[in-house]
Amino acid sequence: MTETRTHRPPVIVIMGHVDHGKSTLLDYIRKSNVVEGEAGGITQHISAYEVEHEKGGEKKKITFLDTPGHESFGAMRARGSQVADIAVLVVSAEDAVMPQTLEALSTITESAIPYIVAINKIDTPKANVERTKASLIENGIYIEGMGGDVPCVAISAKTGEGIPDLLDMMLLVAELEELTGDAQKPAEGVVIEAALDARKGISATLIIKDGTLSAGMHLLSGRALAPVRIMEDFTGKKISEASFSSPVRIIGWDEVPPVGGTFRSFASKKEAQAALLEYSEQEQTNDTPIATDEEDTRTTIAIILKADVLGSLDAIKHEIAKIDTERINIRIVSEGVGSISESDVKLSLTSQNALIVGFNVKIDSAASDLADRNGITIHTFNIIYKLAEWLSTAIAERTPKVKTKEVTGSAKIVKLFSVQKNKYVLGGRVESGTITQKGIVSITRRGNEIGEGTILSLQTQKSDVAEVSEGNEFGAQIESKTDIAPGDSIENFIITEK
Repeated sequence: MTETRTHRPPVIVIMGHVDHGKSTLLDYIRKSNVVEGEAGGITQHISAYEVEHEKGGEKKKITFLDTPGHESFGAMRARGSQVADIAVLVVSAEDAVMPQTLEALSTITESAIPYIVAINKIDTPKANVERTKASLIENGIYIEGMGGDVPCVAISAKTGEGIPDLLDMMLLVAELEELTGDAQKPAEGVVIEAALDARKGISATLIIKDGTLSAGMHLLSGRALAPVRIMEDFTGKKISEASFSSPVRIIGWDEVPPVGGTFRSFASKKEAQAALLEYSEQEQTNDTPIATDEEDTRTTIAIILKADVLGSLDAIKHEIAKIDTERINIRIVSEGVGSISESDVKLSLTSQNALIVGFNVKIDSAASDLADRNGITIHTFNIIYKLAEWLSTAIAERTPKVKTKEVTGSAKIVKLFSVQKNKYVLGGRVESGTITQKGIVSITRRGNEIGEGTILSLQTQKSDVAEVSEGNEFGAQIESKTDIAPGDSIENFIITEK
């Protein structure tokens, strides 16, 4: 460790099942309410908060990332854990380990960061901490006291019981990780959110992982540049300087920075532009076209996607990727943040099977008028999993049906009695399934299909019947343009569309 490096506060990500109390825990920790008024009861965006906790008579800072728990936010949750130093896996003492608990654990494991288990809801009548601990062990989460080394703290996010111990544990794990930063170097870190505001312009929320950011500096993330003129802390208060582990909001980017991407800061605009030029040249070098062996002949469904922030776009695209695309090519022809505009509607007019979808955005009046004139429906939502459900249904309705041939029975032709104008009177024996009157049959000779026919009549014991089952002999009249001979096989089939 160099002389200029000092210990820095940990960045904590709270993860777990949607109903296990993550938002309530953060709400209790920061003494402000973020639970009320959330659409669908699900946190929609990643946010960051800074708190102070006293340990050993000294006040220490902790930064929290609030990541959504619903499974449709997999992309956002993954991004949240990449910027974090430590994860807290919240598990309910009522429900124990759930599928989303394991999904969250998988993200934590892939990110290779230490984690703490918080067993929540210990205040409820149905709470069973020991059963929950056993469930954790059964699912490969080896906690302390039960043969493992993963710290585990029992808490109630509602009453606050155990939360001071949890905060102590976070700081202890942070000490063991020896997290450090150099306040004298220019700031660098991760973009955790970006949005386009019609009045304020483009803003982005950043977590500083190292260095110091001061007013007058310039930022670069991807191809996006921003002067540090308007900088806010997590409460919205304007500040002139921030250092490692702090969340800040920067307003005034020239384009939307890539969410989940890194940022660097520079003393002057000239230095930032030089770094951008270097980045652009490297991007061109890496931009090699991908060769495709054959043309995609599937039906294409074009999607025009608008959302309030980039994090929402990530989550929606994460959901789209789950949709069965065996027979269709789902193509996002346009995506962006901000309201649905006239140009979005114009683009839909040039794209076959186009869907305009918006999340937490308004529709411009010009866009609405153009859509009405052309009979186009614009679909907007404020809950992502509702959007995903609708989109899945809409795409299923537009997926071309495939006709499949389903064999219901087969028979061997034993004898040919007469032929008159493509009508064959013959005798046979059913070898499998059933042969039905008015059924369509394929005719096979020596393993090769030679034609098709229709059963006009069917008899057994000289009586007309609707069908003949396996093992029985029959007489039939079959109409076919193909010659039928003794020794041929027929297969009775139906055509289904799926």
